[in-house]
Amino acid sequence: MKKKSLIIVTLVALSASMMMQSCIGSFALFNKVKAWNDHVGDKFVNELVFVAMWILPVYELSFAADLFILNTIEFWSGTNPALAETKVIDGKDAQYLVAKNEAGYTITNMTTKQVTRFNFNAQDNSWSLVNNGKEVKLFSFVDDTHINIITRDGSYTQVELSQPGVVAYQELVGIGEEVFAMR
Repeated sequence: MKKKSLIIVTLVALSASMMMQSCIGSFALFNKVKAWNDHVGDKFVNELVFVAMWILPVYELSFAADLFILNTIEFWSGTNPALAETKVIDGKDAQYLVAKNEAGYTITNMTTKQVTRFNFNAQDNSWSLVNNGKEVKLFSFVDDTHINIITRDGSYTQVELSQPGVVAYQELVGIGEEVFAMR
């Protein structure tokens, strides 16, 4: 009986020590499953799916995968494989591989192998374009309704995030309606 008690105490202590680590991790897979469930339908459908996913151990398995595998990879490499997203997009002249990560987006032309990055800087709340080793800040958020955005001469102007603000910016930089009609 003492041996069984010792095993149980050891398992509880090991489990507790794993839960009290300084690196918690993002639990990206579990959060993706939960976010998907949040958008399945109305609150009643979401609740039914939620219960079904606990019964079918979807939540338990995704949590365990995060706890034992994905968060460990995130700790040692700095990135979580469940956060990485890639997609192939067919363009007019080539296919592009778009990879999303916590820093932004990497777009690779599959034909020429040219790589372009869109980076988000949380310190100044801005998006930049990196191409051929040169980085240009495209815009930064001022508040919920305004951005500072680059103009043709390389200066920045503040634009209101509304239809009149966007139209004023289009006129400022000389973009006509024909450009937007091609989309």
